[in-house]
Amino acid sequence: MRLTDASVTIRPRNPWEAIDLGVLLAREHRALLMSSWAIVTLPIFALLSLVFWDYPALAILSFWWLKPIFERLPLLILSQALFGSTPSLQQALKGWLRLIKPQWFASLTWRRLSMSRSFKMPVQQLEGLSGPARQQRIRVLSHGSLRAARWLTSIGSSLESTLWLGLMAVFYFLIPQQIRLDWSWNSVLDLQENWTWLEHLSNSFYALVLVFWEPIYVACGFTLYLNRRTELEAWDIELVLRRLRQRLIGSAYVMLIGVGLVFSAATPSAWADEQIYSCPLPPSDATAANRADAGPDSPRLTHQKLTSSAARESIKTLVAQPPFKNPETINGWRAIKNPSSAEHPALPGQWLLDLINWAEHAAKLFARVVEVLLWTAAVVLMSVLIWRYRAWLRTFVSRQTTRPIDRDSAQQLFGLHVSAQSLPDDVATAAERLWPNQPREALGLLYRALLNRLLTDYHLPLKNADTEGEVLRQVAHLKLNRLNEFSLTLTAHWQNLAYGHQLPDVHLQRELCEGWRQLFGRPSDNAKRP
Repeated sequence: MRLTDASVTIRPRNPWEAIDLGVLLAREHRALLMSSWAIVTLPIFALLSLVFWDYPALAILSFWWLKPIFERLPLLILSQALFGSTPSLQQALKGWLRLIKPQWFASLTWRRLSMSRSFKMPVQQLEGLSGPARQQRIRVLSHGSLRAARWLTSIGSSLESTLWLGLMAVFYFLIPQQIRLDWSWNSVLDLQENWTWLEHLSNSFYALVLVFWEPIYVACGFTLYLNRRTELEAWDIELVLRRLRQRLIGSAYVMLIGVGLVFSAATPSAWADEQIYSCPLPPSDATAANRADAGPDSPRLTHQKLTSSAARESIKTLVAQPPFKNPETINGWRAIKNPSSAEHPALPGQWLLDLINWAEHAAKLFARVVEVLLWTAAVVLMSVLIWRYRAWLRTFVSRQTTRPIDRDSAQQLFGLHVSAQSLPDDVATAAERLWPNQPREALGLLYRALLNRLLTDYHLPLKNADTEGEVLRQVAHLKLNRLNEFSLTLTAHWQNLAYGHQLPDVHLQRELCEGWRQLFGRPSDNAKRP
């Protein structure tokens, strides 16, 4: 592997940018990837379909389970194409046959359902690691990239399903209309008919989807793996150093030739000349006085504009000022911590200082206890107030717009009297007596009684401007099946009579009265509430 031959820019990327690089890499070699995948997988899919012709689900499950073996082929192609040696179709197929055997059992058993399969596969195939060495390598590489690999598998599975359903929808839309008219889904899904061919056709759509998607999935996992190795092994820095080495090697020969020419032109007398030092050495017999004259206090230095003593005093003055030193004067009583008899002799009023310190700590502790008690009392008081006035708060805080309505408060609703005083005690019996001679009044009585019960028993916020349909929608929100069915039936007959002058049949009249009794009970029974 020569990094200088890489067909992409080697640099650290975030995991999502690395996945995007995988999509571009798969697009660059899409012809070879898709053709090799189709040549390998489609014959195996056809063979599985023939073997399990009566069990299409088992055929597609077996094909799906073998995906880790198929995915080794795109990884082989991409690993060689990335560094400038793209294999031919024949070379790729031969190389894949050699890669099937290593660790095939583990890939199809406990590693099969791994969500990070595309990221871990290069460790096994390209680095040839297995056992504890593979686990250790994966632990090193997984930091920061394992989450992106799992998201890649999750999103890829969703994309596979979407493309699969899309192909089946396209197939249905391409059916000629004259054939589609005679082809109902009830006949297609009839269990007595043999529609095995349709299931195998659906399976073939999935195999075609994998021809497009699986090379992209493998490429994205491969670039995630390469990006993690780039971060760990500093491939980008290594590339820069290699390019710098190549540039320096080209100019080093010229420099060596030039230096050789310079040395060859020098005369031998030049090498024999006495060496001249720019800084004379002190004499070997220097005395102590001469050495003292060389110090910072020597007379030759004290006659300069900035003498050594003046510089020393200036430095001391500067260091004694902020920000180097920040002197602060504090006035007050302060106890001496751990006084020792040698450094801090006992003071006559030491007991007074100890008493003051103890009083100070006791005051702080008392203040903290009082603070906690006050906060506790405030919380308890707030809780009591909320519980005491919970009904009043519910009126303003609750999101529910309904509130209880007094049974006698509603007098009239969109032209109908719905108050309790305008209704008999036994509504069903009164309606039965009115059916023979006054059917309109009987049906109106049942409908007015229903509105009264909706207002009082179920607290529906009905308004005078509401229509029959709006009332039914509010009844549906209660999610009471029996009440909803009775309301729909009664409202339909009321509208037919009120607007179309159509009387319900005799048996329907009896059913409405019996439905009222079953739903709301007899006069002696309590009204059913939600």
